Amino acid sequence: MMSIFVRKLSRSSRKGAVSLTAVLALAGALLLGASYAAPAAAQGTKIGFVNTERILRESGPARAAQAKIESEFKSRDADLQRLATNLRTQAEKFDKDAPVLSESDRAKRQRDLSNMDADLQRRRREFQEDFNRRRNEEFSAIVQKANAAIKAIAEKENYDLIVQDAVTVSPRVDITDKVIQALGK
Repeated sequence: MMSIFVRKLSRSSRKGAVSLTAVLALAGALLLGASYAAPAAAQGTKIGFVNTERILRESGPARAAQAKIESEFKSRDADLQRLATNLRTQAEKFDKDAPVLSESDRAKRQRDLSNMDADLQRRRREFQEDFNRRRNEEFSAIVQKANAAIKAIAEKENYDLIVQDAVTVSPRVDITDKVIQALGK
């Protein structure tokens, strides 16, 4: 079979498509790689999967961190809600009063509303940046603890590979629950 493959490639290499040396090197590399992969498969490589997103959502430390962050930012969020309500009320009042206002009063109130809106947007942006920074601080510590727990489980249960991101995973290799338990649910 290999000779048929080489003859076909040899003909196509005359046409300038592929060099025979490159194809032989590739075939040799594939055969060599297969011979190294076979012993690993024969030994039964143990693979595990961890859903990091689930750990950051369901573990005890993650829930505690989320509650802590929410309590820290609760008053600032209430202030933003109050400012948004005030802006909405002022805008409705302006819409109602606009037909009877003088041009200068209308321009002044529009400018005031615009300034209020800009201030609210700036405060929301600052709030979101502070919230995200604080959340990242808290969750980076949890990720470090989770990684330590994953390493401990891998050593204890003789895992060869533990993957944290995958498109699809069989439940039989998912060790997320073990990591959540190790972190203290």
